[in-house]
Amino acid sequence: MAKQLECDVVVVAAGLSGLAAAISAAENGANVICLEKASNTGGAANMGMGPCAANSPVQRANMINLTAGELFRRHMFYTHYQVDAKLVKAYYDKSGDTIQWLMDMGVQFHHVGRAFGGEERSRGYSEGLFTWHVVQPEDGSEPGPRAATTMTKRMTERAQDLGVEFLLETPGTGLIKDEETGAIVGAKAVSKDGEEIEISSKAVIVATGGFGHNTKMIKDYMGFEWGKDLFSFAIPGMDGDGFNMVHEVGGGHTPVTMELMYQLPDNMNHFYVEGAFRQPCYWCNRLGERFMPEDEVYNTTFVGNAINHLPGKVGYAIFDANMLRRWKKYGPDIVSHVHPHDLYEGFEAQWNADLETYKDDEGNPYIAQADTLEELAEKLGIKVDSFLAAVEEYNEMCAEGYDSLFEKGREYMIPLEEGPFYGCKQFCGAYGTLGGVLVNHRLEVMTDDYETIPGLYCVGTDACTIYGDSYNFCISGNTMGFCLNSGRIAGENAAELALGAGDDGEWDDDGDWD
Repeated sequence: MAKQLECDVVVVAAGLSGLAAAISAAENGANVICLEKASNTGGAANMGMGPCAANSPVQRANMINLTAGELFRRHMFYTHYQVDAKLVKAYYDKSGDTIQWLMDMGVQFHHVGRAFGGEERSRGYSEGLFTWHVVQPEDGSEPGPRAATTMTKRMTERAQDLGVEFLLETPGTGLIKDEETGAIVGAKAVSKDGEEIEISSKAVIVATGGFGHNTKMIKDYMGFEWGKDLFSFAIPGMDGDGFNMVHEVGGGHTPVTMELMYQLPDNMNHFYVEGAFRQPCYWCNRLGERFMPEDEVYNTTFVGNAINHLPGKVGYAIFDANMLRRWKKYGPDIVSHVHPHDLYEGFEAQWNADLETYKDDEGNPYIAQADTLEELAEKLGIKVDSFLAAVEEYNEMCAEGYDSLFEKGREYMIPLEEGPFYGCKQFCGAYGTLGGVLVNHRLEVMTDDYETIPGLYCVGTDACTIYGDSYNFCISGNTMGFCLNSGRIAGENAAELALGAGDDGEWDDDGDWD
């Protein structure tokens, strides 16, 4: 017989959205049990750097005048109003206060930044905004990947202080539905010892983070073959558990996307090599032909989308000895806020270590070096004749100082002509999956007929349907921001429902507790 537990609100998973939901529900008086498959909290957020917000105290202190209304309008224009305006507005309206909420827990922010600054000619449609609240690591170091771990630690401590009970290594396995009322009245789980658990509650918040670790679901829903044409961050445990359990009880469906970017395979273990190629050098497809103006490679969404439509879903970035000397002396043309500051000082050591070993399962290299362009193309699998013709055309444009094909900035028109030549394969990457579960602006789950399912909420990336077909890289920190604020909103609403749902009440036909 399953072990029986009882609380006001169950939160399924303790990633960023789940932590926000648990804290919010507990702050509003609910007794909360939080399930988590892993042995620690934070989930994918532990790899991140910080959330998006508008009109936060940090922005105001730095004279950044960016209102929730402006972000809302920019967001909706970017998506062409193909997303839920009320959900987007609720998120941005909450976001500034959420930064203060985190600061009250002891979270410190190193700075408010943007992912990139657009070139003058492209600012009108692709200028990065100062929305990215980068967390200050608790050891005082410069922020980088995993800086947000400090934030999830403070949030976990706050949840524990509020009495939230964490059941670690105890994944949620299903939802409990009252067949008479249609309401969700609890959740099922399995402990690390294999013991079945049933938790009775007034509300359940699902926060399991998508299915970025489930290669079959990625193939079924989006057509990518992980490890061949996609190298996304596959966080263990993100297997689609919540996605599936919500649909099993009648939750509605939305399209599933990924916030495409570009990267080398296993890029976190090849970080100097990865960063060195994120420059406006020579980018081409496997025919050797350029496919976009290379000074736009700072926008990872644009490049990821482009690579997704190239032959074989692979691109190539190539530079020569002259470009490398230039970057070593003067620094990179495009400065990364993510990659190491000593990028080119550390490049050659990792390059030389990786050159003979960084290959796919069939022994084909991901990176290559050669004294001639012909040899480089042969090593990387680029069609030699068309590649040489395209490079010759490009070098002629460099000599003329004008890119007649794509109008790449004149300052980046540097010929590809001095060996040795360095090249790499660039693939689609992503942080995980987005969407799939239909919710309203209160983060209540709805059926495909847009009727709410009483007592059921979904937050975080499973509910993140706000990007349309492409992640808005111009508003950086957006996914972490949505996770935090959707969790807060759902926690408040779930607590209100739970504490108003007395033992003598019942669900009415409108899904309200009377």
